Amino acid sequence: MTKVLITGGAGFIGSACAKALMDRGDKVVLVDNFNDYYDPQLKEDRIAKFLKGYRNKRGEDKKGKFTLYRADIGDVTRMERIFAKEKPHKVIHLAAMAGVRASLEDPLRYVDVNVLGTTNLLTLAVKYKVKNFVYASSSSVYGGNTKVPFSEKDPVDRPVSPYAATKKATELLAHTFSHLYGLKTTGLRYFTVYGPWGRPDMGVFTFPERIMRGQTIDVYNRGDMERNFTYIDDIVSGTLTVLDANLDYDVINIGGDRTVKLMDFIAETEKALGIKAKKRLLPMQPGDVKVTSANIRKLRALGWRPTTRIEQGIPAFIAWYKEYYKDA
Repeated sequence: MTKVLITGGAGFIGSACAKALMDRGDKVVLVDNFNDYYDPQLKEDRIAKFLKGYRNKRGEDKKGKFTLYRADIGDVTRMERIFAKEKPHKVIHLAAMAGVRASLEDPLRYVDVNVLGTTNLLTLAVKYKVKNFVYASSSSVYGGNTKVPFSEKDPVDRPVSPYAATKKATELLAHTFSHLYGLKTTGLRYFTVYGPWGRPDMGVFTFPERIMRGQTIDVYNRGDMERNFTYIDDIVSGTLTVLDANLDYDVINIGGDRTVKLMDFIAETEKALGIKAKKRLLPMQPGDVKVTSANIRKLRALGWRPTTRIEQGIPAFIAWYKEYYKDA
């Protein structure tokens, strides 16, 4: 039985990975500071409702231990104590300040959490002999690259937002720790993750509420945008595939198998809701990019493939959304 420490464990991807790991019998240690970047209640509910059935009042579940620490990854002393007590075999590092636009307003906070926090974890992973350190990078590192689909071989030295720059910095740090200390590290460049229990700061999350209330939705670059929308189940299966692979060092794209136009994503949302959206067409936002498109051959070579397209993923998301917010 493997013990896996997940930072950002109350987050969208973190909680979903925790559930999948426990489903297969692994022990899980969650670390999250429950900050207010978005509504902390959603994070609390991921722990109390989404992971319900794995934890009783003593923090026990039917397959082993589910331990939750309310801690900040930048807290050197606290994280040292957690690693010393738990001695995790592997780490999935997902804790971060997310979001391109918010990083323009507070770049120092992004550097503090994403760069310094990750350095702290890498240092502890070496000290406590972690067997594999898998961490979240982002498709944002590709910046304004115009060659599509984006390949891991493409240059990523021209980020267009502080958020993207910090994610590129974490990749460089991981390479350094792998080179110097033999720590196995793999960075996952996630492409536009969506689905039940998702992040409410993302535009695709806000669409249902505004459409159902008859409010106007903001559509940037006048709708002329494309994304590799990736359903949460595919993200989880890909993350665990890499966790199990124990690669010496790598950076890997993880995204859907096709690029979707933003207007088509909105159309599928309208179809699932049975309501036509009122749209406000706006120019491109600073730090944003027109297209994200993933070359996923490297992850496919490990035996992974995405299975959920927006025609299935959006209705599943809408069904969860209506249920979760029915009393709001």
